[in-house]
Amino acid sequence: MQIHLHRLGPLQHAKFTLGDLTVICGNNNTGKTYATYALFGFLSFWQDAFSIPIQDEEIAPLLAKGVVSVDLNQYVAQAETILKEACLQYTRQLPRVFAASPERFTATTFQITVDDKEIQQFAPIPYERKILSAGAEQQFSISKQQDSHEMVVALLGDKVRLPPEIIKQFVGRAIKDILFKNVFPVPFIASAERTGAAIFRKELNFQRNRLLEEMAQTNRTLDPMELLFRVYQDYALPVKENVDFTRDLETTSKQMSFIAKEHPELLQDFSSIIGGDYVVTRNDELYYKPQNGKRLKLSMDASSSAVRSLLVIGFYLRHVARPADLLLVDEPELNLHPENQRRVARLFARLIHLGVKIFITTHSDYIIREFNTLIMLNQDKPRLRRLAANEGYRPDELLSPEQIKVYIAENKSPHSEKKTRKTQNGYTLNPAKIDLNFGIDARSFDTTIQTMNRIQEEIIWGDA
Repeated sequence: MQIHLHRLGPLQHAKFTLGDLTVICGNNNTGKTYATYALFGFLSFWQDAFSIPIQDEEIAPLLAKGVVSVDLNQYVAQAETILKEACLQYTRQLPRVFAASPERFTATTFQITVDDKEIQQFAPIPYERKILSAGAEQQFSISKQQDSHEMVVALLGDKVRLPPEIIKQFVGRAIKDILFKNVFPVPFIASAERTGAAIFRKELNFQRNRLLEEMAQTNRTLDPMELLFRVYQDYALPVKENVDFTRDLETTSKQMSFIAKEHPELLQDFSSIIGGDYVVTRNDELYYKPQNGKRLKLSMDASSSAVRSLLVIGFYLRHVARPADLLLVDEPELNLHPENQRRVARLFARLIHLGVKIFITTHSDYIIREFNTLIMLNQDKPRLRRLAANEGYRPDELLSPEQIKVYIAENKSPHSEKKTRKTQNGYTLNPAKIDLNFGIDARSFDTTIQTMNRIQEEIIWGDA
């Protein structure tokens, strides 16, 4: 999957491809967060709002005979057109994704291209869904057998209460879910504003209750989304998602992720990073319990900024994560000591081996250097195997260059000191070289590090 951006915030023109691990680094205000939010917004729109258009004649046999068989191959042939339509619809939503004026996106284009081979691999995927009416009566079912190219839609009762438009929407979403299941991951984001969402959780709950009271007392019919957007209209979609997620932790904490079920040792390592555990009580109170604090429980405002920074990531890992997800983290280094930045990098590597894709933006040289270590240690050399064992590195933390995509946000071509036509009024994303022996060529940090080294060397060794 390749993402193309044109005139989005500081990004004049950029394209990037998702890897098992995708990293964007660069100076402030160069478009890293714009790229992250745009990708998250599209994947959310695709999962929650987009439906492949279905024509009336395609469901006519269903309404007439009670069953219709859909040849999915015809939609595979239309995949490029379907994606173009999805991107076009999504581009119109960008003002809401970024909580910004529509005028800022009049010239913006967002495009995604995928490998046809990924879509053509839908046949092994079984699918089954039953649609219920408001009275919990089964209305119709959608199913596809494993290794089949046909999807069957069947009515389940004498009376269908759902209008044809709703039926077409369900059918379109089912086709989308089957064909693109292996293409577009389910996203979860930890925005750079996640620390604030943690500390103001009580106030957010108060705001929600106030809105519910307003809805109950009014004499006119109100759209709940209209009321919610009165509070959230100034926040970008990823921030809103983190606010909602943090507010609903009591419900979320009742679930178990595949990591909690199958890989509890990873959660133990996460607890070691934060030095304790998060606890949600039956009264929806959120606490941090230090490992060595016995009965001590701290509220979020009394806890360290690192504990607040990792809150949504911790709850995602324990209660939400699914294989093939995409975890996006804007600046994972927020409020973390360098040692914990290294440990978070290694945690990400382990998640990759469990099938969770990782996408981060970062200003941290510690995180990049730790990724470098994981790459360079991944060689079949006795000396490096001994070094990895002596330093406590696990085999499931090591990475290969093929798993990683790194991009640097900058305003020039990597091959020229001059600005190119495409970037003369903005920034682009240039791919960084990744070598098995030397790791990631993260030149974004190199200039600053070299300058600091030069100054310190002059201080120590310069002439009197």
